Amino acid sequence: MTITRLEPAALPRNPAFCPGTAVHGPGRLIFVGGQNGIDAHGVVVGEDLASQTKQALRNVLAVLAEAGATQKDVAKLTVYVVHGHDPRAAYAASGEVWGAFPTAVSVLIVAGLANPAFLVEVEAIAHVGDAA
Repeated sequence: MTITRLEPAALPRNPAFCPGTAVHGPGRLIFVGGQNGIDAHGVVVGEDLASQTKQALRNVLAVLAEAGATQKDVAKLTVYVVHGHDPRAAYAASGEVWGAFPTAVSVLIVAGLANPAFLVEVEAIAHVGDAA
């Protein structure tokens, strides 16, 4: 399995993400449902966007690990940020947890999430090649 980063010359380059990805080869698709900034006990971690983004990404990584995947296998992230919070804080925080693994990403500003204390939610789609 190979994930090709699609970065056309006609679009600007960004070290944090790429405009698209293509998945080639046999394997399994992994869909990570929306993860928030909560710990294993369901307690919201931090009252700021950066803290919650780091925890949400740790939660995404935990789900990926359960499926035998890492952030290297992620083809697409979707990040929901509650209105009134600067998504640049989420970008900066993500580098500490996610590392230098750019992928296709969509960031949406939303009115709110399932819990009023949630400031961010992160979904992922990954692909893992199966052993022959």
